[in-house]
Amino acid sequence: MPKRYKIIDHTADIAIRTTGRSMNKAFENAGYAMFDTMCDASSVKPHTTKRIECEADDLEQLLVDWLSELLFICDVDDMLFSKFQVKITGTKLKAKVKGEKMDSARHHLKTDIKAITYHMLEVDVETNTVQVLFDI
Repeated sequence: MPKRYKIIDHTADIAIRTTGRSMNKAFENAGYAMFDTMCDASSVKPHTTKRIECEADDLEQLLVDWLSELLFICDVDDMLFSKFQVKITGTKLKAKVKGEKMDSARHHLKTDIKAITYHMLEVDVETNTVQVLFDI
């Protein structure tokens, strides 16, 4: 399986860059990268499905809103996710994500992400690449 994301050097926080065959795939990979930063996402079983809808003024804000919503669900519902299906139409996003409740016996937590930031934020529609910095 090819690498879904790349970690970008940063002094205090964690930045990632993802790409895909489409912007949908780049956003899916960004979601995966966020959870793989927090835990080993490959250990998260896709038992529970959640639906997410976001709308923003532009794709940069849509990326921040998408990842922030995932982080909110993670924090409020103690959920981890490993499967992402994203459909972007203009600046609207509809997604189906799959995961399970956090289980400390199986999920080794690595890094606590506090927020999604605008620093270093990039969305390149020509190359289907996104970059985002996680505040840890």
